[in-house]
This record gives sequence, C-alpha cells and structure tokens, in this order.
Amino acid sequence: MLNDKQIQDFKKRLLEMKKETEQDLEKHSDSLGNQDSSAESHQELSDMPDHPGDHGTEQFERAKDQTFYEKARERMMEIEDALQRIEDGNYGLSEKSGDPIPVERLEIEPTARYTVEESQEIEGR
Repeated sequence: MLNDKQIQDFKKRLLEMKKETEQDLEKHSDSLGNQDSSAESHQELSDMPDHPGDHGTEQFERAKDQTFYEKARERMMEIEDALQRIEDGNYGLSEKSGDPIPVERLEIEPTARYTVEESQEIEGR
C-alpha cells in the first residue's frame, strides 16, 4: 500500500504529465487547423491543378497529426482517471483484483490500472 508521501509524489508527477499532454494536444490541434487553412490558401493562389504527390503528402501529414492528437487525448484521459483514483482513495490498487500495484510499476507508468500480470491477461498474452 502506498503511503501519503508516495501518493502526493505520484499526484505531482501526474499533474506535470497533464500539463505536458495539454501542450501536446494544443500543438497537434493547431497543426491540424493550420493544415486546413494552408490547403485552402494554396488552392486560392494557383489555378494550376496540384500534383497528386502533393495531395498524398498532405494526407499523410494530416493522418500523422490526427494520430498524434488522438494518442495525446487518450493519454490525457488516462492521466485524469489516475488523478480521480487518487481523489477516490484507490490509486495504486488494481481495478481488476483490488491488489496493490507494485510501486516499481507505478514509477514506470503512473497511470497503471492493473498489475503487470493482469495487464498481460487483459491484452491476451
């Protein structure tokens, strides 16, 4: 079981992770918005049709940015869930069995919901 100091240390770390993730979300959101306006202005500046390779590159970049945005959004939800578990008093306990999650696991992944063994069972390994 985690002591109060450990819980506060993990909370501080989670809040730092949340701040970094908020910045990532903003960056990728801005990037997605900039691609839309860039494509519109590019079309307005030229009557010449775009090269198909340009469209492929734009689609790839947009898909990449969308993936990064979605990953950051998922990470934010994990962080917020972990912070809620701290507030609820069940942080560091497996959501599956209620057993304590080893501190070493939480140090590596502060948002962990399960022990390593339970995680592997869930993932089907």
